[in-house]
Amino acid sequence: MATTVGHDTTEAVPGLTTARAPFIEAAREHGQLYIEQPYELYNAENHEAWRQLFSRMGDRWQRYANPRFLQGVDTLCLDPGAVPRLEDVNKFMAPRTGFKAKAVSGYVPAYLFFDSLRKREFPTTITIRDAGRLDYLPEPDIFHDIAGHVPMHTDPAFADALVRFGEAAQTAVQIVKRIKNPDEQVRRTTSIMKAMARFFWFTVEFGLMRAPDGKGVKAYGSGLLSSYGELQHSIESPDVQRFPIQLEWVINQYFEIDHYQPLLFIVESFEHLFEQVGVLEDWMKQGKLDNVSPGEPSLSELDVRSFIEASA
Repeated sequence: MATTVGHDTTEAVPGLTTARAPFIEAAREHGQLYIEQPYELYNAENHEAWRQLFSRMGDRWQRYANPRFLQGVDTLCLDPGAVPRLEDVNKFMAPRTGFKAKAVSGYVPAYLFFDSLRKREFPTTITIRDAGRLDYLPEPDIFHDIAGHVPMHTDPAFADALVRFGEAAQTAVQIVKRIKNPDEQVRRTTSIMKAMARFFWFTVEFGLMRAPDGKGVKAYGSGLLSSYGELQHSIESPDVQRFPIQLEWVINQYFEIDHYQPLLFIVESFEHLFEQVGVLEDWMKQGKLDNVSPGEPSLSELDVRSFIEASA
């Protein structure tokens, strides 16, 4: 049983800054993945970072974001001046789609993450980036998760697509379970996971959607919607290639995470996205994900084992 991590509020507030959060370090040391959100540990710098991030994104969201995202921001009633409480976020989100933000201490292994989506839970980082380095993000933070991802989780059609993706991960586990040769099990698991990760990257994280009036595109991917620079770049830059989503291309397309994306894919609607997840799962069953192209993303042994061990 994991030990409960406590915190002392009699000393100066230590903050919950990315890579500098004693509470998170202690949780990891004790093996706690799912944790509480100790709101009293956020310091003035943390709230200032949120305020700056939120205030500068407002105009860009209005100009470049999918309308359903903007509706989601309004639905959540996020305070522009303070880091949100997850319990408040869930009060507004859960009645609409059943989704709830669930605080985690760090990286969630791949299968566990996807299965959380199936259960309408979203693993949520509670630390926030340094207020002095707003454009540097060494790992996801609460702004990326709550301001980038969660507004879309208030939309029923998008939420259903996430759940469908989680169900596809379960299908992957059942396929893996039937493979008896250990080496072949690892090889095929790795290929299926690459296909799933690429699909998730080019849709949920960096997806574009046809604008409602049919003229141009709008962003719905959280990696775009939480990035001040890349959101505008994704829509306006002539250096970005934008194509209607083609599943056979997406699952074989490597990506890199340390610069603006030069290639993005467009869906017509969230119903279209849902359909594409269904096709992805069908291809998985037909063996079409067993030999996707090599290259990024690189997969950790922890991620691969999370699928294999779930099939045991």
